[in-house]
Amino acid sequence: MKTSLEVTKLLDKLYNLRGSDSVILKEMEASHQKALETKNRTTEEKGILQDKIASLENDSKNLSEQGKKLATVLSGIDKSEFETVISRLNINFDPEALSKKLDDALPKTIEKVNDEIKASQEKLVSVEEEMNSAITEIEELSIRKDTAMANQEKLNEYFDLALKGNINITRESITSLLEQFDFTEEETREAAKILMFPEDALFDYDTRLKESEKKSIGEVIKEAKNQEVSNVKEEPIANVEVLMEDEPIKEEVKEEKKFDREDLMDLFTEIGLDYLDYTTKDLDEVLEHFNEKVIRRNVAIFKNNDLGLDFFSENVNLLYDKEFEAKVDRLLRIGKSALDIYLNPSILTKYDYKGLDKAILILQSSGLDPKKVPLMAY
Repeated sequence: MKTSLEVTKLLDKLYNLRGSDSVILKEMEASHQKALETKNRTTEEKGILQDKIASLENDSKNLSEQGKKLATVLSGIDKSEFETVISRLNINFDPEALSKKLDDALPKTIEKVNDEIKASQEKLVSVEEEMNSAITEIEELSIRKDTAMANQEKLNEYFDLALKGNINITRESITSLLEQFDFTEEETREAAKILMFPEDALFDYDTRLKESEKKSIGEVIKEAKNQEVSNVKEEPIANVEVLMEDEPIKEEVKEEKKFDREDLMDLFTEIGLDYLDYTTKDLDEVLEHFNEKVIRRNVAIFKNNDLGLDFFSENVNLLYDKEFEAKVDRLLRIGKSALDIYLNPSILTKYDYKGLDKAILILQSSGLDPKKVPLMAY
């Protein structure tokens, strides 16, 4: 039974959660790495601050003690007792002036050092809080990862039972587990239905997935791609006329009117695109390559095939791709469905038209039917 687009997307999500590349595990790993880096950085900063504070406190103590001793020494010196030697040797020595300078500058210097100590101590408290928070997060992530791994193991157990046609788990048990993966209420209900009635979608999806992962196909494609271009005999496919639509769209003459972001949002609304699905960066990218005729045509292709226009918000570059129509037509003519193309947009971004045509010819020259080779393996 052919699965709907929504069910296929849900199964993609479920199968991702079953493997080592699970988005949940990846996010946890990224968070763990970030927390570990924070812990290492703050530990180093803490040591530096502690050394700095100890040094400043020592300076403050010495300034106070040595300043008092120097003041005592200067107050006991009578300059007249050394008048001859000071005069003859031309020594600039004035105990009274030194004593005054000491009285004026020493308190301010000590205060400045003490302020620096206070600022460093406050910074140390902040660094220690950040360090302790990172340590706590690392511990929590470790616990959460254990839980996530246990949930993943249980999910795989349920899938194995379902694929064997031997699922005997209650709906409540299944939904309770799925809730741990942050599914929406609707997704949870649909996923539980898929597991309890695998013949409606799961069997077909799993079969197609295994076929797409066959090693033999991957090996043949890899070997074929490594052949020298000169060894590839590019003969036209029997009984297939090369249509004018196959040729890449020639460079359009740019419209005289200068479109801005508001004009583009109006155009999106007119042709059925929700501009709220696009970031400012996306809109600017489209404006940079703007061609109204190409945008209208590319959107119309998907509308005519009853495919969701959310495709373009996730693949903005295809909105203004002048070869989009030719590439889609090439794939449809080798037997690929519009849904195949929708689910594998990378085939349209990976190749220009000539590159796609060459990839198809390479498969054919290797004895493979391009229609049967999954697009993800191209």
